[in-house]
Amino acid sequence: QVQLVESGGGLVQPGGSLRLSCAASGFASDYYAIGWFRQAPGKEREGVSCISSGDGVTYYADSVKGRFTISRANAKNTVYLQMNSLKPEDTAVYYCRASDYPQTYWGQGTQVTVTS
Repeated sequence: QVQLVESGGGLVQPGGSLRLSCAASGFASDYYAIGWFRQAPGKEREGVSCISSGDGVTYYADSVKGRFTISRANAKNTVYLQMNSLKPEDTAVYYCRASDYPQTYWGQGTQVTVTS
């Protein structure tokens, strides 16, 4: 069964850190580009970061550049999103997506709340 499961979300104060995990099962995620997206209440889902298959080229949205780091552990079939210096505007449900055209898989999301 193909599955993506996000974990690591939670409640954190501004300036804090969280590490999200996206664990894949049922397929070899190292052949897929993996992206992290987020959706805040009342807003559209937006891309946050992604990492390519193969050479692992990374991309970051301007809003998170310098604060978030995406990485992959192929042996664990897992991709991570290290989030530092969190801001209240980072509050959202975070989703991971695996894509290798035409296949696309989404996880169920994990809530990140940044508040004092």
